[in-house]
Amino acid sequence: MKAVRFHDYGDSKVLRYEEVPTPVPGPGEVLVKIAGSAFNPVDDGIRGGYLQQVFPVDLPHVPGIELSGTVALSAAGWPAGEPVIALLSMTAPGSAAEYALVPAEALVRAPRTVDLADAAALPSSALTAWQVLFEHAKLQKGQTVLINGAGGAVGGYAVQLAKQVGAVVTATASKRSADRLRARGADHLIDYTAEPLSGQFDVVVNLVATEAPGFNTAGPNINVFLRPDPARLADLVARVDAGELVIDVAERRPLKDLAAVHDNPAGGGKSVLLP
Repeated sequence: MKAVRFHDYGDSKVLRYEEVPTPVPGPGEVLVKIAGSAFNPVDDGIRGGYLQQVFPVDLPHVPGIELSGTVALSAAGWPAGEPVIALLSMTAPGSAAEYALVPAEALVRAPRTVDLADAAALPSSALTAWQVLFEHAKLQKGQTVLINGAGGAVGGYAVQLAKQVGAVVTATASKRSADRLRARGADHLIDYTAEPLSGQFDVVVNLVATEAPGFNTAGPNINVFLRPDPARLADLVARVDAGELVIDVAERRPLKDLAAVHDNPAGGGKSVLLP
């Protein structure tokens, strides 16, 4: 099969599109034929070697932590041809390939109302948004929430989920994201390139590395780390199929272009790589 791997840590030039053996599932594993593999910023950090202490990987390593596809071969009871999505371990061989091994317990049936490749853009960003808003911030109906950096993949899901629970949503984003975020449910928009932040909020979700002018939090600050949760992911899939949650894909590119995506990921949603 074809896959992208890096044999050494470094910049995007270490990524090689090459022929590798197709993996064989063992007990409790499922071989998935990839329809889409979504790029995540953590992929860049792992490839660059900046996260070796946190996420050590065996080299050569196939990057990619989320996928969509169909079951090709299963030693765990999943029927062949079943459309699935999954969030993989940060350190396991990843999804930037034609096939990937997935633990059976990590698989979730894919949404039926969207293109299967696009469904790869759901797991990590939607789960992050849910865990930030409801597991950590305990957001409730009627509360006010500021989503700083709402134009990205996590921010788009956060706007939708916060609005669904009945919160009043203020989003910071550039003008290019304004119409999309209004359509997703944002009540108020702040163009961070032109105006400072002001006001008080019950919950603040900061999704950018640098803070916008006027950004200040007086309450407790919590760093959130994504936790796999197949049951919650299945609930998010159900919301997609019910028309309650929109998957935003910024671009679709062939897998061999992964190095270019690492150098310049698209804004306004996920970059999805197609084998």
